[in-house]
Amino acid sequence: MSTPNREPGRAERDLAALTVLALLTAGPRHPYDIHRFVVETRKDFVRGVPRSIYHAVERLAKAHLIEPVGSEQEGGRPERTVYGLTEAGRSEARRRVSMLLSAPLADRTETVAALSYLGILGRDAGIAALRARLAATDAAIAALADDLEAAAGVPEILLIEGQFELDQLRAEREWFEQLVRRLESGELAWLPAHEGR
Repeated sequence: MSTPNREPGRAERDLAALTVLALLTAGPRHPYDIHRFVVETRKDFVRGVPRSIYHAVERLAKAHLIEPVGSEQEGGRPERTVYGLTEAGRSEARRRVSMLLSAPLADRTETVAALSYLGILGRDAGIAALRARLAATDAAIAALADDLEAAAGVPEILLIEGQFELDQLRAEREWFEQLVRRLESGELAWLPAHEGR
């Protein structure tokens, strides 16, 4: 899988839709089951649950990324439609996670969401996306350091937010570099079901 070079668009940043796609990579589910998983695992980056999950399911079904594959009924509860991924949906889930992982984004919530679903990528694709992120972070660090150096005559107190941002980028880069090392060494094991994807 090649790493995308463009900024993620609105669809890629739809974290409810990303969650539906990512969870369906493990097998068919009904929307309530997805909602329950989000709540139980504290995927707090998905806002407006449960409504956002149901709306995401509708949008994804209209886009032919997911499709009904059956129904379930437990006890006296209403019948629930079970959805599965289409092949296009499986590819789209991986593409979105890869895109969000590949670049340092201003909204860290999107990074948290992408990290949450890193496991749906194949090991090699996951490492490639993380390496692309390291390269993009290096470029951002260099640009910001140059900007701060160019503003050397300005009182430091007026540039303190730039130093904060630079330190944040450096810390993030160190964390992601360590993650890549752990994945490459095998210290952090990949999910066997997704190993070669």
